[in-house]
Amino acid sequence: MNAMQERAWSIKPDGLIISVRLTPKSSRDAIEGLDILSDGREIVKARVRAIADQGKANAAALQLFSRALDVASSKVKLVSGSTSRIKIIRIEGDGALLAKTLQLALDKS
Repeated sequence: MNAMQERAWSIKPDGLIISVRLTPKSSRDAIEGLDILSDGREIVKARVRAIADQGKANAAALQLFSRALDVASSKVKLVSGSTSRIKIIRIEGDGALLAKTLQLALDKS
């Protein structure tokens, strides 16, 4: 990662903020790794089976991250990007521990 790129997530004392590019209407629900956007930002690639209609894909994405990071679904919130492919997701909890768990999930992808 060069100096212009931002990390796909940021650790906060009370949680983790993740930049996600979501692909709806996929054949499976999965976190697929990291990618770099044209503006240099790093994002986590994720796909869900749900369609992008009335928030279904967003809800599926929150469930995906809830399961992957082993946190209650009530701790996972969509911060921005409800109608965009690029989403910002906030997960409440120990930010450092959540980041390690996310990295493990990415390593498996």
